[in-house]
Amino acid sequence: RPAVSGKTVKCVRLCEGAIARSNLTKRQKDVVEYLRSEESAPVKDICYFTGVTQTTINAMEKKGLLESFEQEVFRPAYMSKGEFMPEDITLSDEQQKAFTGLSALLAEKKPAAALLMGVTGSGKTLVYMKLIEQVLEAGRGTLVLVPEIALTPQLLERFYRQFGNRVALLHSSLSAGERYDEWKRIQSGQADVVIGTRLAVFAPVPNLGLVVLDEEQEDTYYSGQTPKYHARDVAKFRAVQHEALLLLISATPSMESIYAAKEGRYALFTLKNRYAGGQLPSVSFVDMKKELSSGRFGTISGPLYEALAENMEKRHQSILFINRRGWSRTILCQNCGATPTCKHCSVAMTYHRANRRLMCHYCGYSAPEPTLCPSCHSRHLSKEGTGTQKVAAELAVLFPGVEILRMDADTTGGKQSHEQILQRFKEDNIPILLGTQMIAKGLDFPNVTLVGVLDADQALHSIDFRARERAFSRLTQVVGRAGRGEVPGRAFIQTFQPEHPVLLSAAAQDYIGFYESEIAFRKALSYPPFCDLLRFSVSDETESRAADAAAALRAAAAHTFGEEGLIGPAPAPIYKVNNRYRLHIYLKTQENATLRSKVSALLVAFLADRKYRG
Repeated sequence: RPAVSGKTVKCVRLCEGAIARSNLTKRQKDVVEYLRSEESAPVKDICYFTGVTQTTINAMEKKGLLESFEQEVFRPAYMSKGEFMPEDITLSDEQQKAFTGLSALLAEKKPAAALLMGVTGSGKTLVYMKLIEQVLEAGRGTLVLVPEIALTPQLLERFYRQFGNRVALLHSSLSAGERYDEWKRIQSGQADVVIGTRLAVFAPVPNLGLVVLDEEQEDTYYSGQTPKYHARDVAKFRAVQHEALLLLISATPSMESIYAAKEGRYALFTLKNRYAGGQLPSVSFVDMKKELSSGRFGTISGPLYEALAENMEKRHQSILFINRRGWSRTILCQNCGATPTCKHCSVAMTYHRANRRLMCHYCGYSAPEPTLCPSCHSRHLSKEGTGTQKVAAELAVLFPGVEILRMDADTTGGKQSHEQILQRFKEDNIPILLGTQMIAKGLDFPNVTLVGVLDADQALHSIDFRARERAFSRLTQVVGRAGRGEVPGRAFIQTFQPEHPVLLSAAAQDYIGFYESEIAFRKALSYPPFCDLLRFSVSDETESRAADAAAALRAAAAHTFGEEGLIGPAPAPIYKVNNRYRLHIYLKTQENATLRSKVSALLVAFLADRKYRG
């Protein structure tokens, strides 16, 4: 028996001659009358609309008045989708120019790739929705990928209003049965506009004509679990396979994508202005050093507090962003400086006040809040750093009685919780939405006129060479949530480094200036897009065995590729995860078919030795 199968309901229809029968009870006559207009119907519906019971239906079956059969039904993949009310999509001159160029690429009916780059609020979605209309008119299907489940409710509502039941939804929060039904709808051609997260890239869309990657720069498109893949790479393959157009969308494209566009490998289209004459938000920096010297030690600075209060008076909405969930980053012993670490991973555990437990966000291990330092047994423990739970508590003190919605991994674990939170924020005009990266991009609420970035420095301090790029992208995106309606928006960025060039570029929404600086940095150090970076990962439950295996793999790689471009082995940024010690080896190279065959041969030969198998 398959783990998942189609869902059916019992239905009945009238048998021949049932209407002419005269010896019917009143309830049986009610059923006959109902089915005269409906032809057939689920038993559950008949019982509801006529007031009869299952016993009456069974008796009519035995008398030969009704014939029963099983009918397949699809489990709905979404809670609320609005009404099917298609409208003519009106584009600005700038949007029309981009659409015309993209439309020409579609008309060629051969594999093509394009990048649509536009400032936040420039109407990039409208352009590709109109493009989808052209694809559907040609009898072909469309696949639209988004990086976060949180982005699907708003997009789904817009798409359903325009395309109706032709829209299907695929993401990891759906039940197995819902995914099964959506897959069948797609495969059968009932749904030819598919929206989803990275797993949707495999959806069996017949006659695929267009693949869209919205917010294409996001690293959530990469799956680190087996099978490892990047949705952008799979999308490229599918576009070639189906002779379709691959369309990358972003206000802050990845360095690799914009470089490819400038090199002529992608067609490039730009939207420099907000749709309908909207203005980009004004941005103010709050120097947190001055806040501390003034005796203000809270997460919400003085200027941001005043702006929030003013927004509430005007019945406008605000979004507050901090990319850390929980209460505090960790617990610190003020006597010896020790912090509780996960016994399975080499990371400090995050404190969650809601259940008064320490949690590891890597393996899921949790432990009760300690009363003594695990190292020196001191009672002098302090909670360091700030997460969404702590900010929510601070806001409750600053604005008593004001409802605050929190959106992070702790509040969105339930089914359709993303949709429910965003729907409440929109329909009930909740004053403040507080959240992590899932609220930083793609959301479009016309009444949001204020955005607060509570800890802009957090994203800058990472050992990843893409840290600057990610920080710029995230800040640009979250600032762009403000002022998307008629009222101009404003944003406050709280930082200890108000002169940092990445922050200044993000505040000015100056992608070109950031790109020129970042691309020069990448070229000087020979980092992507000027090379392909290949990472070999080695892990073992025993530290010494992991080190030995990494050293052996490094020697084998040097024999195959030479020493130039090899880096490591070195401990992974999080050295131990789930009781496994991890080391990385990097190779700077140029990806091609010869390289792939060499890597494959290297790993096959290396794993032939049993002691190196996982």
